[in-house]
Amino acid sequence: MTPLSVREMVDRLNAAALRAVDPVVAVRAALRLDVEAGLLTVGGTTLRLDAYDRLFVLGAGKAGAAMAQAAEAVLGELEAWRGGLVIVKDPPPTPGPATIELVQAGHPLPDARGVEAAQRIGALARAAGPDDLVLVLISGGGSALLADPAPPLTLADVQAVTDALLRAGATIGDLNTVRKHLAALKGGRLAQRAAPATVVALILSDVVGSPLDVIASGPTVPDPTTYADALAVLARYDLAAAVPPTVQAHLAAGAAGKLPDTPNPDDPLFARVITQLIGDNRIAALAAVAAARSLGLHATLLTTFLEGEARDVGGLLAAFAKEIQTSGHPLPRPACLVLGGETTVTVRGAGQGGRNSELALGAALALAGWGAQVAVATLATDGGDGASPAAGAVADGTTLARAIAHGLDPHAALAANDSYTLFAALGDAIVTGPTGTNVNDLAYVLVL
Repeated sequence: MTPLSVREMVDRLNAAALRAVDPVVAVRAALRLDVEAGLLTVGGTTLRLDAYDRLFVLGAGKAGAAMAQAAEAVLGELEAWRGGLVIVKDPPPTPGPATIELVQAGHPLPDARGVEAAQRIGALARAAGPDDLVLVLISGGGSALLADPAPPLTLADVQAVTDALLRAGATIGDLNTVRKHLAALKGGRLAQRAAPATVVALILSDVVGSPLDVIASGPTVPDPTTYADALAVLARYDLAAAVPPTVQAHLAAGAAGKLPDTPNPDDPLFARVITQLIGDNRIAALAAVAAARSLGLHATLLTTFLEGEARDVGGLLAAFAKEIQTSGHPLPRPACLVLGGETTVTVRGAGQGGRNSELALGAALALAGWGAQVAVATLATDGGDGASPAAGAVADGTTLARAIAHGLDPHAALAANDSYTLFAALGDAIVTGPTGTNVNDLAYVLVL
């Protein structure tokens, strides 16, 4: 049997990881329907269907289309079923769900389509009564897709703040702390809007550690952050003077108690909210470990809390590879370390790339001269890596030399945030297209 190349191994690890967090499988596992008994079980909670007059779906996120299709497949024949509305990033699949409307909106910057769709979701939630069951499907990307500026803020205000925080390299937790306090539905306010209806939230995590209040800015869960916390985030990134005055005024009014804050963990409304985490980065990472072992590699999951500036993290992963190559620690060759999480990029240039390809380029510079059998590969599990059509890239000890031979300057590419352009020219970009799921990023350190 011909040995697999590094790229072939990476492709197999990616395929296994993505299968493990398929939203259709996850939703079907979370919703267990017993038609004869008239029971719907969600996690450890069982609901009697005859207690509800209507059952409908709301949601937002990159995995929304697949989650909606799965929910409809489980519940669509029930007499109480009324369909619903889910906001998604990519063009809805053909055919899509028959009774759930899918609306495409902008990501990572919110747009007018997301505002209109969010207003419709808010109206549907407000119309829910005490004898209704609202199923909410949440996945990564929901913060931008559910574009819901709180009056009198505008879409332009939210776009400006989002862009400034992204360019400053803000963590997703910091970004969403601010977004929750500029919003009408985030930070538990969607559940608040739907009260006194029963809310069942199925959540696919794209946040390191899966804090429920951060995923899609937590529209159905309690919010432990405040207006004062949002102001502190802007100050920490030195953005207080850079955001629109209307944003500053809104947050200041909230911090002064002139606006009601987001519902906190003590709010009794959450007694009628059932939350189930149905998929996350750890599940995908462990599937990649199993796939690596099936290929004959010594493999382990090192962490699912990988964070930091992407180019610096790339150098760290290269250091792990060098240690394995020289000492056989922490694993003997052939080895595969699997890591999960989400890095950030401080945008300095106008190039085309994203955090995964930038991480790979940082690794490539550190691995120069170490040969083709020492590699670092990255994957955005949603298939989209920043401002590029790729999901990630593969870098090894020959990347730097090959780039120079092609007339490319890797150091200049890194300075310009133009990592995708370099990897595409070398044929080392990983392009999956939209995957239908979204559970953070994966990285592999391979030493063969």
